[in-house]
This record gives sequence, C-alpha cells and structure tokens, in this order.
Amino acid sequence: MATKRIKKIKKLDDDAPLRNPRNEVFLEGRVSAPPLEKLLPSGDRVVEFRIVIDRAERRGKKREVDALDVAVWLARPRKSALALAVDDWVAIDGAIRRRFWRAPTGLASRWQVEASQLRRL
Repeated sequence: MATKRIKKIKKLDDDAPLRNPRNEVFLEGRVSAPPLEKLLPSGDRVVEFRIVIDRAERRGKKREVDALDVAVWLARPRKSALALAVDDWVAIDGAIRRRFWRAPTGLASRWQVEASQLRRL
C-alpha cells in the first residue's frame, strides 16, 4: 500500500508546474536599538540592529509585536544603517538567513533578515 501512495505522490510531482523558489522579504518597522557595526575575523564588516513590527490587532487581545534581527553586509546599505537611530522607521528589502556559530555550549544558530536595501521612512 505504501508503494502505491509513493507512486501517486510522484505522479503529482511530475505533473506540477515548474517552481521558482524565492527567499525575499519586504519589511517596514521601527528601529528598537542603535545599529552596531562589527568587524569580523575575516575582515568583513556587518551592521546589525533590530526592528519591531506591530502585528495586526485581534479583537480582545493585547497589542503584540515581532522583534526581528537585521544584518547588513553590503557597503552602501551598511552606511545607511549606521545613520539610523532608535525609533526611526525603516523599509527593508532582503532575505531570511539562518546563521550558525560555535558557542561555549556547542553549535548555536539564529534566524535573521539579511538586508540588501534599506531606506528611512
């Protein structure tokens, strides 16, 4: 029975239109902490900051927000990011990335937005 099911799934996949996977995000939010530039051992520079985005209100619920970490690697947007201040509103184009590093307790990771463009609103 499992074989029939696998064949059926495979047939559906074969008939599916070609997909073009994308990892793109567009965010608008408020800067919640001053941007910080880091110089990595490789010599690369990255600016990191956090934005806060209000969630849509749900009746009877208290206000909820999402806080997202943003990393900026490219020179021009990195310069723009360094000019941001707390409570500035910003629009970001980018992608979601998962970063890994070795921590004292073992391998660690986190998700962050890698900004390719940003502008103050």
